[in-house]
Amino acid sequence: MRHIAVVGFSDKPARASYYVSVYMANAGYRVIGINPLLIHKRDLPISVVESLSDMPPPIDIVNVFRRSEEVPEIAEAAVRRGAKVLWLQEGIHHPEAAAMARAAGLIVVEDRCLLKEHTASERRAQEG
Repeated sequence: MRHIAVVGFSDKPARASYYVSVYMANAGYRVIGINPLLIHKRDLPISVVESLSDMPPPIDIVNVFRRSEEVPEIAEAAVRRGAKVLWLQEGIHHPEAAAMARAAGLIVVEDRCLLKEHTASERRAQEG
């Protein structure tokens, strides 16, 4: 899985959505931010589109950096777009939306950081 949509991408380098996205892009993933407020900004380290429906296919992972109450709408959009994984970053939970996404065939990861999981996986691979 190499194609990541980041819902809630921020242009502020101190925010997790920014540095996780940049890290994953630098690790070789195609990362596209989803933020309607940033679509006209040109000095960003990744491309940004207005909504999940504007992201070019394929979409493997929908990485969510939004409040838990916004997850149902995002999960529905992920299902419509044919995503494979709904990834809810640390502190984000929504049992009903997670159940709906799983029932539609998505893998759901809740309350976990993609960057931390990726670096741990890379470390394990190096240790053999």
